[in-house]
Amino acid sequence: MALYAFAAVLICWVLLCYRMAFGDKLLPFWGKGAPALGQKYLLGQAAVPESTHYHSNGTIETPMSQPLYPMATLVYFQFTFAAIKMILLAGSVLGRMNIKAWMAFVPLWLIFFYTVGAFSLWGGVFLYHWGVIDYSGGYVIHVSSGIAGLTAAYWVGPRVRGDRERFSPNNVLLMLAGAGLLWMGWSGFNGGAPYAANTSAPIAILNTNICVATSLLVWTILDVIYFEKPSVIGAIQGMITGLVCITPGAGLVQSWAAIKSTLLQKVDDTLGVFHTHAVAGLLGGLLTGLFAEPVLCELLLPVKGSRGEFYGGTGGMQFFKQLVGALFVKVWNLLSTSIILLLIRLVIPLRMRDNQLMIGDDAAHLIFRAEFN
Repeated sequence: MALYAFAAVLICWVLLCYRMAFGDKLLPFWGKGAPALGQKYLLGQAAVPESTHYHSNGTIETPMSQPLYPMATLVYFQFTFAAIKMILLAGSVLGRMNIKAWMAFVPLWLIFFYTVGAFSLWGGVFLYHWGVIDYSGGYVIHVSSGIAGLTAAYWVGPRVRGDRERFSPNNVLLMLAGAGLLWMGWSGFNGGAPYAANTSAPIAILNTNICVATSLLVWTILDVIYFEKPSVIGAIQGMITGLVCITPGAGLVQSWAAIKSTLLQKVDDTLGVFHTHAVAGLLGGLLTGLFAEPVLCELLLPVKGSRGEFYGGTGGMQFFKQLVGALFVKVWNLLSTSIILLLIRLVIPLRMRDNQLMIGDDAAHLIFRAEFN
């Protein structure tokens, strides 16, 4: 499922979706779809949308930014965000979703949801210009994948009872290896969000690591308190939750706020995508509305004067903007995911057959399957 999603997203991205998410406006929340494949386009100047806010003298507050690299770099960088979002969503329906239904779902969901969320918050339209802060995908990636995953899990249905009761880790060493790669890779995820090696990037990288370390330690300590021993799974769960929580404001909060964000968002729940990504992403976005530092906001954000409520002067407006942005992402995800799955269900069963569930999705769907001694 993950390999298919990664490949399918890339093809859809360059054929249509990149310019729907970051191109010219078609609707208030949607861009004009077009290929991002031509040499002239890909070797042209990369560009970040301008602000529609103006100074009193009529000049624009934040002109279009032009990073010192070609458009091909930006196309690929943003593709990785779109791809990881689909792979996160897959974690909610593993083990029981019909692979053919998944193959239809991936391009439809990418076109009809992801492009809308990315264009609205990052691509230069209404939520972007209003000043909703999503530094590196807390809303666009994590809240949306968590809500969409929960919605998809509802429509597909639960795993068989035996799988739910016996859900021990298959290989703890591989989990640790993957967790290490994820922690390291997230520095690029958040550090690359300002599109340049500027003042914001190193702060984002440091804050990311501070938050994840704090979250891992908090989760481990609570495991010891509740279960009298630490857990590798718990530590990794805490690590991922910390990574997600800092993402909306990684380069916009001071480092002490990165620690505070983690201490407030500890929720000892299951390993579901919703709990790890939607809850932590939502909390991180709302806390950004409280702790976004004015000087750091001035360096990066298109709407000048943005600041968290902790620094005063907005009368609760920044927190309200964060709340509205989260509500938009949640409602659009819920509706679009439900509609897409219900339409697919008219043609392809969403759920594996009972006899397939008993033997597992690898045996049911793949020519070869993994063997364990």
